[in-house]
Amino acid sequence: MRIYFLGIAGTAMGNAALLLRSAGHEVFGSDENVYPPMSDVLKEAEIPYFEGYDANRIDMLQPDLVVVGNALSRGNSEIERLLTKKDIPFESLPAVLNRFVLAKRRNIVITGTHGKTTTTSLTVFLLQKNGANPGFLIGGVPHDQPTGTHLGDESAAFVIEGDEYDSAFFDKRSKFIHYAPHIAVLNNLEFDHADIFRDLTDIKRTFSHFLRIIPENGFVLLNSDDENLCSLLPVPWTTVLTVGTGEGADLRIGDFIESPDGTSFKLHWKGKLWTTIKWSLSGLYNVRNVAMAALAAGLDLYPEDPTKLSLEALSEFQGVRRRQDIRWENKDVVVMEDFGHHPTAIEQTLQALRARYPGRTLLAAFEPRSNTARTNVLQGRFTKALSEADEVFIGPVSRADRMRDEERLDTSEMAQQLKADGKAAHAFTENNALLKKLMISVSGRSDLVIIFFSNGSFDGVIGKFAEHAPGCFGSSNS
Repeated sequence: MRIYFLGIAGTAMGNAALLLRSAGHEVFGSDENVYPPMSDVLKEAEIPYFEGYDANRIDMLQPDLVVVGNALSRGNSEIERLLTKKDIPFESLPAVLNRFVLAKRRNIVITGTHGKTTTTSLTVFLLQKNGANPGFLIGGVPHDQPTGTHLGDESAAFVIEGDEYDSAFFDKRSKFIHYAPHIAVLNNLEFDHADIFRDLTDIKRTFSHFLRIIPENGFVLLNSDDENLCSLLPVPWTTVLTVGTGEGADLRIGDFIESPDGTSFKLHWKGKLWTTIKWSLSGLYNVRNVAMAALAAGLDLYPEDPTKLSLEALSEFQGVRRRQDIRWENKDVVVMEDFGHHPTAIEQTLQALRARYPGRTLLAAFEPRSNTARTNVLQGRFTKALSEADEVFIGPVSRADRMRDEERLDTSEMAQQLKADGKAAHAFTENNALLKKLMISVSGRSDLVIIFFSNGSFDGVIGKFAEHAPGCFGSSNS
């Protein structure tokens, strides 16, 4: 089948294109903006794509099916052509995944406001290290895999990120409703996606709908430290297992220690020690990710006793691109990039960096780019999260001209509040000015950790800064 992806440069869309090509389909696509990492992935895979949209292209290409990404809406020329002529079928990405891949597989669906990509990558990693050949679709670029997608053995699990965002402009159900879960991981739950959900109650509702499709012989793995998730209980039609730091958790995290040398912790299953783990990833949130992944992989391979799963290889796990990804470093300075675009993710990352690099000055640059971050709904929480840094550089609100003034994030007000709290803070109306100020501010200094938070390209600022870092700080030893 010839399958055409509208919005192919999105991480999920691009990886799904790879997946369906490996299943024997001919795939190609288009997108308005194509930038790393997906541009690199598509080029390496030699998947044809076009930049920009053109209604005549569909007539030229004559696909058998069009997959419509959830970033596209009415008014797009190619969508209008599909709706007008009605000669070529179209579906949402989640529906296509269900149809071609998930309907007949044993699926592990990783959900939550934060940590989906890392937890999915960890689950795949552990299954592989224990001899399985799982299929997977990861909404990012894992360092441990050649690509973010793989069909795997039909008899093995398929591991997929369960996004609560809507499926398409014509299908407002959350993506994960299409994913036919056997094991469902619920890692955390907060308000997000202000463009889709009215409030926290609205998000809880879609998670409760997701829980209703877990089969009787399946499993729900739930973070028992998260009050929002616990409010979804009981779920009497399937087996619920809890993961958390409290004494009552089925899988309990204990003795967590963060230091410059790394992180260590213990996992206790049903009151008995499973294992002690030492690894390089920072933060208690990543420990939760690995606990969830270990239990999910263990239940898939050894449902009667998940502790038979070996966790020895965890020290080898390399993480995911754009999650505390080191772009440049020497003995005095570390430059990082992170996908964080929610206050909790930013706050937890900065706190983890404090523990990992004690005594260093911590600088944070933040691009308000996601549909929630662009609004003032979580402005106070973003301000508080960024106050964990010593100096803050706030970029311009992405696509600010498409928003009403009273709804838009007020970055100047954020900077003023941070200054009132004793932090150095700067707000910018364009990113070149931010880059210039940052380079001047750090030049010649040492004992720094500089982290960029963005779920997009940050207008090339991160790459430009990393490229010029040797001139600011001397040679690299990375």
